[in-house]
Amino acid sequence: MAPKKEAKGKKEKTKKAAKKLHALYEVKGEAVTRKTKLCPKCGSYLGKHKDRYACGKCKYTEKI
Repeated sequence: MAPKKEAKGKKEKTKKAAKKLHALYEVKGEAVTRKTKLCPKCGSYLGKHKDRYACGKCKYTEKI
């Protein structure tokens, strides 16, 4: 059997660090609230990017 060749140009995938829960939620007394915005069209939470907020469900975007 011939030895296997390694694939050229393939890079190893790096995992992104997960967001910490204290960055997403705020606790006041016994009430827990979410820090991110809600989508005005469908009501799901908007994802925060460096220049916009975006909804993954209905594709609504809002510039910062």
